[in-house]
Formats: sequence, structure tokens, C-alpha cells
Amino acid sequence: MSERDATDDVDDPDVDGASSPALERALGRAWRDDRPWELLTRLTELPHRMGGSEHELQAAEVVAETFENAGLESVERREFPMRRWQRGRTEFTVLRSDGPNRPFAAIALPYSPAGDVEGPLVDVGYGTPEEIAEAGDDGGLEGAIAVASTTTPSGERFVHRMEKFGHAVDAGADAFVFVNHVEGQLPPTGALEFAGEAEVPGIGVSAETGDWLAEYAERGARARISVEATTEDATSRNVSGVVGPDTDEEVVVLAHYDSHDVAEGALDNGCGIATVAGAAPILAALEDHLARRVRIVGVGCEEIGLLGAEALAEELDLESVHAVVNVDGAGRFRNLVAIAHGSDDLGDLAERVTDGAGQPVVRDDDPHPFSDHWPFLRAGVPALQLHSDPPEGGDRGRGWGHTAADTRDKVDPRNLREHAMLTALVTLEIAGTPVSRIPVEDLRERLREQEYEPGMRAADIWPAEWDDR
Repeated sequence: MSERDATDDVDDPDVDGASSPALERALGRAWRDDRPWELLTRLTELPHRMGGSEHELQAAEVVAETFENAGLESVERREFPMRRWQRGRTEFTVLRSDGPNRPFAAIALPYSPAGDVEGPLVDVGYGTPEEIAEAGDDGGLEGAIAVASTTTPSGERFVHRMEKFGHAVDAGADAFVFVNHVEGQLPPTGALEFAGEAEVPGIGVSAETGDWLAEYAERGARARISVEATTEDATSRNVSGVVGPDTDEEVVVLAHYDSHDVAEGALDNGCGIATVAGAAPILAALEDHLARRVRIVGVGCEEIGLLGAEALAEELDLESVHAVVNVDGAGRFRNLVAIAHGSDDLGDLAERVTDGAGQPVVRDDDPHPFSDHWPFLRAGVPALQLHSDPPEGGDRGRGWGHTAADTRDKVDPRNLREHAMLTALVTLEIAGTPVSRIPVEDLRERLREQEYEPGMRAADIWPAEWDDR
């Protein structure tokens, strides 16, 4: 492994002060660069970008063309196998004893199996482990249809959808209803499992429907769910290019370009891949200042199991990956967030660079396993996720993401440009800075401290090899 750092044969561009003429020129051009917006527009014009679909393949070609235009070298598409899920008809009906049955609009959640389920509605609130355990006491969820919110109470660790689903199934539920907490008749979507068909059906319903379901559950009502869906073998693609010197180590910058099939996927993660598209030409213009090679990758199938990232991690020699920058969530809102995933080196670096650029970042040190950094992080590769939060007092959760409202009109091009520049600056600094590996034992303990282990086991994503350590 190379021990090269920023002082080795590199004309230091003075990232903190942003005073290098080459850097100033590259950043100046970025203010007028329309490529991020153009990429976002072309991606959101597609019918959708669901993993394994023909439209995701079209999106991969758009990303490849954008990478080539940005000045990346050796742009290539790498195919990987996956399990493609396709939705059909979904029906959801509350069975009333005091009046006519009442149908509600619903959508199946990816990797829901086809099937018909009838059972009592049981409201498990936010779907936290404690709420589900309480609802499941004395068999309260056996054969039931569990109803859980998409959000989590303020002050608690955000509980992911797959955790809620897994806990409900473990408690005996025969089906799962995911209720959006964002108003506007917006049923949410999101995969129930990573990469394969789930055990029981799951559907998404709107906040307005959820209000009725809470009342019907109190009345002891039953409901019927009918889902038509298929899961079959297919393929997807990762698109990658490189910039900088041919070094033993490299920095991997990635963003997923796929989306769900219910919307344009502008925020999730059209903004992320567009941010990377804006950072790429900046790095290309500064390749003589890069201390390590940078590999930039658009990965497929994040939404249905981090499949593209898993394929990329299997392909690369992870001992030669200096660090990973996962651009998932950047560009959506004004305030950039740097999730350091347990790496003090990367957290400190992100703060130093963004403070020097006059654009301080919101720092979060806690690791989580629910994005494309995870296949690298669990192997000890330090990972920085660039995200963005809504304004103070805004929604906690995905907001419009994973709903039909995830459309291009929600995006501010200025955020794309600014976050692209910050992504490039951070990547440039990472390439020239020693960064410590993440001891797997430390990562495991931090996840346990955050009480992730039960949920990850319920979602079947807790690494089996960790049990032997």
C-alpha cells in the first residue's frame, strides 16, 4: 500500500485557503457548469430508473456519456447480476363490520412477494423495536397486518424501514403497511429486503390513509391486502472512470443513479449523481494536484439492496482503497452534511475543508449501514457520506423521497453547483491525506451502542462473520 501523502511530489493547491490559481480557475468554471443540471434533467425525463429495468440501463448510458464529457479517463460499464422486482396490481381494503368495506390506494413495496393476506390491523406507531415488542406481547401480532409510520420520534436514532419490517415479521405479522408521515396523498415506497424476495407482503399508504387506519385499528377492524409482483434474474451496471496519477491506492467517489419506479427520482438520488457530475470536471482540471488516483463511479441498484456497491466492492482490492466518498443525499437541500461513519480523520478533514471554503458542513460521526458506503465500511475502509438536510425545523425523514413527489422542480441548481465544488475540494484533500482504517471491532461496537444490531439482524444484514470475532 502506498504511503504517499499531500507533500509527496505534489504542487499543493492549498485547499483550505482555496488560493491556488488552478483551483480558483476550476471552481470559477464550476459556477457556470450546466452539466449537473443537464444530467439531472436527462435522468428525470426517463419513465423511471428502477434497478434492472431497461430505463436503468438507459440511465447508465447517460451517466457514462456525462463522465466522458467531464474529462474522466477509461470510462467503462461493468455488468453485475441482480434480482429484478416488478410491481403489478395492489389492492388494500379495510373490512368493516359496521358498514361497507372501504378500499384505499396503496402501492407494493419492492421485493414484496405476490399474495393475498387478511388479518386484524395492528397499529405499531412509529414501528420502533419497543413499540413492536409491546404490540407483539401475548401474540398480538400473530397473523396481523402491522401498520407503522415512516418516521421516528425526535431524539431517537432513526429506525430504517427494513428494521421495522423485520421486527414486525419476527413478531408474527403476516403483512406490513408503511404509512407516510408527509401529507399530500403520497404512498411511500422502499425495499423490504436487500436483494431478494421478502417473507410477507408489504405495502405503502399515504398519511391521510394512515389516519384512518389508526382509527380502524382501534375499532378492531380487519383488512385484506392483495399484491401482484414478480422477482426474476436480471442484470444492472456500474459506470466508472478515473482521474489523476496511477498510484497504488485510490479514492473511490460514488453515487447511485437508480431510483424507484413511482417518480422521477430527482432528489433520491438524481441530485447525488448530478453533484458527482459537477465534481468530476473540477477534479479532472486539477489532476496534476491529486496525490492519489480518484475513481468516480455511478452505481446501480442502491434502492433495492446496495447491489451496485456490493459488486464494486467485490471487484476492487479493498486494501488499495484509501477512502470512499459516498454522495447520497448531497445537492437536495442547502445544508451539506458530512457523515463520517466513525472516522475522526474524515470528519475532521471535512470540517477543515468546508470551513476553509466558507461553507461549514454539518458533521455527523455515527455510522449506519443503509447506503452505498456499507460494503466498504464493513471491511474497514474509511467512508464519508455527503448528504444534505432541509432547513431548520424541516421534515425528519425522506420528505418527498420515495414518493411520486420526488420531482425535478424541488431541486435548486445552486445547491448542485456548491455541493459539487465542496465534494471536489473534500476529495482532493482526502487524496493527499493519510486516513486511518476503521477497525471492524470498533465499528461493530459503535453500531451496537446505537442499538442497530437487533434491527440489522431482523433485516438480515448483520455480517455473519462478526459473530465469530
